[in-house]
Amino acid sequence: MYGQDIEILKRDYMNLSDEIYFLDTTLRDGEQTPGVALTVDEKIQIAQKLNDLGIDKIEAGFPIASNGEFEACKEIKSLDLDSTVVGLARCVKKDIDSVLDADLDYTHIFIGTSPLHRDYKLKMSKETIISNAVEAVLYAKDHGLSVEFSAEDATRTEKEFLLEFYQSVVDCGIDFINIPDTVGILTPIMTNELISFMKNNFKTPLSVHFHNDFGLATANTLTAIECGANQAHVTVNGMGERTGNCSLEELAVLLHAAYNININIDTSQLYSLSDFVGRLTGVKMPVNKPIVGDNAFAHESGIHVHGILNNSLTYEPISPELVGHNRKIILGKHTGANALKSKLTDYHINLTDEQFEKVFSQIKSLGDKGKCITDDDLKAIALTELGSARETPIKLNGLGLLCGDIVSPTATVKLEIDGVEKETSSIGVGAVDAALKAIGLLIKDTMEIELEEYNLEAINGGTDALADVFVISSDDEGNKSTGRAINDDVVMASVLAVLDSINKLLLIKRNQIN
Repeated sequence: MYGQDIEILKRDYMNLSDEIYFLDTTLRDGEQTPGVALTVDEKIQIAQKLNDLGIDKIEAGFPIASNGEFEACKEIKSLDLDSTVVGLARCVKKDIDSVLDADLDYTHIFIGTSPLHRDYKLKMSKETIISNAVEAVLYAKDHGLSVEFSAEDATRTEKEFLLEFYQSVVDCGIDFINIPDTVGILTPIMTNELISFMKNNFKTPLSVHFHNDFGLATANTLTAIECGANQAHVTVNGMGERTGNCSLEELAVLLHAAYNININIDTSQLYSLSDFVGRLTGVKMPVNKPIVGDNAFAHESGIHVHGILNNSLTYEPISPELVGHNRKIILGKHTGANALKSKLTDYHINLTDEQFEKVFSQIKSLGDKGKCITDDDLKAIALTELGSARETPIKLNGLGLLCGDIVSPTATVKLEIDGVEKETSSIGVGAVDAALKAIGLLIKDTMEIELEEYNLEAINGGTDALADVFVISSDDEGNKSTGRAINDDVVMASVLAVLDSINKLLLIKRNQIN
């Protein structure tokens, strides 16, 4: 099922297993992400969250690797989680003893099988590799461990030897065959061929551990499941060696939403888990990361937003609530009127048609300058328009500035006052001061004003933040009025704010005369 109880996709795969298991290796392979090192306490926190999510097996680490790895595995096991806690081991007795000493019941054993690993890493013959694997499995099984076995670099191992190798460990009673694509060379077609071959030759449950070197880890894992694989190795945010592993959140949502498979995963926790692990490891997700990226449910295009507001499934394959995310309507040059009206409704800001058009025009203008409008920007712009003078007998028709180290700041201002255009220039201690002095000169025949208060704030951080200028002006009769303007230029915002206050004072004066 996709989204709001609307079935978009339903397929019947002949080899699709009734239930798919997840082995999460964030704490082992995920920690091998360059630059990532987790403390024991951090591993425990992640393990608890994985357990709450509903992960079937948690590979807690490689116990023999260090004291910290051993302690993490042992302490996670002591939590008595619903998830099975797994420890990694080579085909070495001391590795398996370390798994046992950590009180674990399940071990993931591996040995390289490809020509590259045999000749350059292990320097072992095929016969020796099989003998070591058999000896390790028998030792682990004799000590009561459940065993999952990986032929490291399986996808570059000769098919005949791979079959011979796995048959030898299956005969020893392993519980899961795991197929690692150690350097991520598979494509979906190659995956289909390999997994179908393995399923045709073995009854033992089949697991896959795929890397993402060519960006196909999730696609290949999904293909393996379509061909009958029973379990997938995953990591939060797709972390791992080099370019990482199959992404937990991507695969879980695909299986749940598109394939309607029982995966026992609480998908509503996926976004919070992703964010937690990202913050803990310092590995920030790209904004366009599927499922959990900041832009996964963000919309700006007017056409898209119009569809989303009527039915979110028009431009979203799933609802953000499914994964605990939030939908974002982004304002910019592609924004449509419907998106803007929806935002204003959310903020309980009611504008007249004329006010709305002015706000809409300003949003578009800022978007054309490359500015993305934040929610704070929009609220400031809309509230400023609400408080603007109802009539504008004085309008700004032009503003020019001359500034620099060798010239006095000079402003040229062109105003239209009651239909008559006037222009003058003035110097000041800065561009804002010069512009406001020029305004004073142009309106002196209409009224005398004094600027009593001037406040400038940046609505958000960054050098492109919108300037929010608030002023209080008074006239020679003691009347006071406020003025506010929002603009991406500080001088322009200042000029518009002062003119807003002047127009209000002028209207007060004329109403008193009438």
